[in-house]
Formats: sequence, structure tokens, C-alpha cells
Amino acid sequence: MSRRFTPKVVTANRLREGDVVYLTANDLWSLHHHEAELIEDEAHAQLRLLFAASQKNLVIGAYLADAKAGPNGPEPVHFREGFRTRGPSNYNHGKQADLAHV
Repeated sequence: MSRRFTPKVVTANRLREGDVVYLTANDLWSLHHHEAELIEDEAHAQLRLLFAASQKNLVIGAYLADAKAGPNGPEPVHFREGFRTRGPSNYNHGKQADLAHV
């Protein structure tokens, strides 16, 4: 018996800055996990991953990450992905600096 497909988002790192980014439904890369396209079909997930891999001038290391539907969009399922949404942990910069001003 095959395993049930777990919803996914496509994530990668922006080539120029190294920021973690997420593929949106309209083929853009967002810094925000909740703006990612939540993919609930395995075949569609593979197509989206192929699209991401073709974006070699924009991103590197694209992969599918488990996610779940949340009230404001997709939410990470695993600790690692939750950690990636918050940015570097060594000091306040990047996403952490942006959140400090909210």
C-alpha cells in the first residue's frame, strides 16, 4: 500500500542573498512561508519542483517541504522548516530584524 501524500511547499535559497524563499502559486519567490503555494497533489508537487529547479539564475537547492494549511496560509510541519522561516539564529538580522520593528 502506498503512503498518503503529505501537503508540501517548494522552498529554496535565493542565489544572490542566500535568503530562504518559497514558491508562490503565481510563480514568484516569497520570503514568507505563509505566501507559499500549498501543494496537495503529488504529481503537481513534482511539476512545481521541476519549475523551481529551472530557476537556476534565481534560486538554488529547491526541494519539497512538508506543510499544513493554517489560518493565514501554509505552516511548516517540521522543526527545521519552522526554524528556516525565522532566519539566522546567531544575532538580530534579516527576517529577525524585520520582525523586531513590527
